[in-house]
Amino acid sequence: MTAYDVIVLAGGAAKRLGGADKPGVRVGGRALLDRVLAACDGAARTVVVGGRRATARPVVWTSEVPQGGGPLAALGAGLRLTTAERVLVLSADLPFLAPGTVDALLDAAGQPGREGALCTDPDGRDQPLVAAYRAEPLRRELALIATEYGSLAGLPLRLLTADLDLARVDAGPDAAFDCDTWDDIAAARARIREHGAVLDEWITSVKNELGIELDVDTAVLLDLARDAAHGVARPAAPLTTFLVGYAAARASAGAGPDEAAAAVAEASRKATALALRWEAEAEAAESAGGDAAGGPTGGAKPDAGREGTGTP
Repeated sequence: MTAYDVIVLAGGAAKRLGGADKPGVRVGGRALLDRVLAACDGAARTVVVGGRRATARPVVWTSEVPQGGGPLAALGAGLRLTTAERVLVLSADLPFLAPGTVDALLDAAGQPGREGALCTDPDGRDQPLVAAYRAEPLRRELALIATEYGSLAGLPLRLLTADLDLARVDAGPDAAFDCDTWDDIAAARARIREHGAVLDEWITSVKNELGIELDVDTAVLLDLARDAAHGVARPAAPLTTFLVGYAAARASAGAGPDEAAAAVAEASRKATALALRWEAEAEAAESAGGDAAGGPTGGAKPDAGREGTGTP
């Protein structure tokens, strides 16, 4: 894919959040800004317009002029620091933005004759801060607006999108979900704990927290944990998966993510086979114990009751 830059707008007063530091509010244990940055980690350059803070990956910081000048002024400030032919433009409060949406926007923006692409929400409303633009027409429109109005400060985003030839991307209900109020934050926190999403959310959060860039087959690890718990003992599940990770790390030291993922799969295969052997031995022992006690039917063995009695 052609290189792209990204501008994340992380300023604003967050009045509906009582002035809270919205980009730093955590959803699923991760700051909203970090969740957005994770979705576009393939960018050649990432420019964040807003107050400096710790982030999960390196970014270039800048601020709009004047401070608090609004999204168009912030976009103009960020655009001055980009060089790629396509620019992804995102707000910093998108908890469910996914790499797939980023790819779809960049692909749509690259269609012949198009000057960009933006997401539409479930109600059909355009979302100009979940969008990808060709840099040249974006610079042109911002310059024309600044000339007409004297500056970009305090102007609405619709002035930018009205004269651009933009594709629309329907990315479903989640991609454009933004967090403007505490009710939105509560809804986002509840959504990631839904049964169908919580495991993937947790694994992603752990990898981000530990700085791990590794895609593994979580189903294999879950199957291993189940087999270890069932075939050995319940506490064996977490301890076994830890040992698998340790073994995989040793086996793939100095290798890339693909080799590391393969090492996890191989270590999981060996540990699963071992757990199944333990389970088979336990079943065999139970079966032998049942036979000694009279077998499945409960009937006595021919010599039962006479062993050790001295009875001939």
